[in-house]
Amino acid sequence: MKKRGKKYAAAYELVDREKLYELDEAIALAKKTNTTKFDATVDVSFNLNVDPRHADQQIRGTLVLPHGTGKEVRVLVVTNSKIEEAKNAGADYVGGQEMLDKIQKENWFDFDTIIATPDMMGNVGRLGRILGPKGLMPNPKSGTVTMDVEKAVADVKAGKVEYRVDKEANMHVSFGKVSFDDKQLIENLEAICDVVAKARPAAVKGTYFKNAAIHTTMGPSIKITFPSRN
Repeated sequence: MKKRGKKYAAAYELVDREKLYELDEAIALAKKTNTTKFDATVDVSFNLNVDPRHADQQIRGTLVLPHGTGKEVRVLVVTNSKIEEAKNAGADYVGGQEMLDKIQKENWFDFDTIIATPDMMGNVGRLGRILGPKGLMPNPKSGTVTMDVEKAVADVKAGKVEYRVDKEANMHVSFGKVSFDDKQLIENLEAICDVVAKARPAAVKGTYFKNAAIHTTMGPSIKITFPSRN
């Protein structure tokens, strides 16, 4: 273990590095080993038995967590045709080209998610070099390019998360806050496990979930097991 602070070192010692914890045990231990004073986020990380170089194994999708993420998400809707609908749905910012100009000219990023109607994607695409690296580019696969603005805003506000395997076959998803009760965190985590399990490619043979672990912000990693989903 690389050199860490005393609090982290103490928390690290509470975790059995060889053990695969059941979900209820893991959640309780994650809370116990949380080292922050603020309401830390709880994340899950998977290493999957897939080869992302193949199109049919590039696992990606979204789901609305049963109990949300615990995070207040600021939504920008870029549209010319669904302005009132976006406002009524609770979007924090709504507008057309003027919003894109504000991003480009003022380096404005007081939002967490962009939802765009298809007719605006040509304009939005011109900011790809700015939005892409920040993970803000709208995408039909994540439900952020749509004419159903009302549903898209509602889903994001309700706690929609995106899951996506990277080129190393790893996946990282946030599923709540330390302040959530254990049952809420377990149900959120089970929802993620279930949807990723259902996305298992037909080409995968043997164990699908090679490794999985949860951790809080700045907390130690805790390996978990869910054999029924392998």
